[in-house]
Amino acid sequence: MSRAKIVRERIWEKLRPVAKPDSRFHLDFAEVIPDFEGSAAATDRLVSQPFYQAGTYAFITPDNGLVDLRRRMLEAGKTLVISTYGIYRGFYLLEPAMVPPGQALFAAWLDGLEYFGRPISLAEIADRGRFDFMVTGASAVSLDGVRFGKGHGFFDLEWGMFTEIGIVDETTPVAAMVHDVQVVEETLQPSETDILVDAIATPTRFLSVKRAARPRGIKWDMLTPEQIDATPPLLELRQMQGLAASA
Repeated sequence: MSRAKIVRERIWEKLRPVAKPDSRFHLDFAEVIPDFEGSAAATDRLVSQPFYQAGTYAFITPDNGLVDLRRRMLEAGKTLVISTYGIYRGFYLLEPAMVPPGQALFAAWLDGLEYFGRPISLAEIADRGRFDFMVTGASAVSLDGVRFGKGHGFFDLEWGMFTEIGIVDETTPVAAMVHDVQVVEETLQPSETDILVDAIATPTRFLSVKRAARPRGIKWDMLTPEQIDATPPLLELRQMQGLAASA
């Protein structure tokens, strides 16, 4: 069993008592990063940070624990790019002007996102320019910034695509929002594709991370043809780069 799998499963046991069940996946943490008790307090800590206050355009993952953050961003006039579940339908753009008054909470949920927002191509994301910051959920995150997701590598893929089109880099603030039980105190060794975060927001604290360098780009040789075919932005990126279908 891999080190990442051991850490995930250990944290999942601690998470179960404080996690909020998902309407589709219940408490299947291999399929969903759940909302948790105290997520509003964790959001309070994140939105008080300078990078959030100054930013107007960000990438936010679709994790349940970030619903309140997405709502607050819309109400604060900030624009979001959000991935669909599994990136199967690519990315969506959600601007405050798209959301009628009083509907920000619905728009912050995935169903509302796809109702009020619109699909956005990787090329259009590139044209819009750099993200001011990124926020992700996690199954677990260490004090040195190593983040583990559900195990499918979606955030690593998203980061890789965004580095390829030049809209994120080492200077882009990346924060993880998790419950305190999801913070791993020991030092972890990242894999070659793990995206290290700069900050961790929990219900009780905000932690700044001294991290190592992040990877960049897509490791095409680590992807199966089935993964590529099931991920429209990867197909688009391959076309943008003029790569052969067998890449």
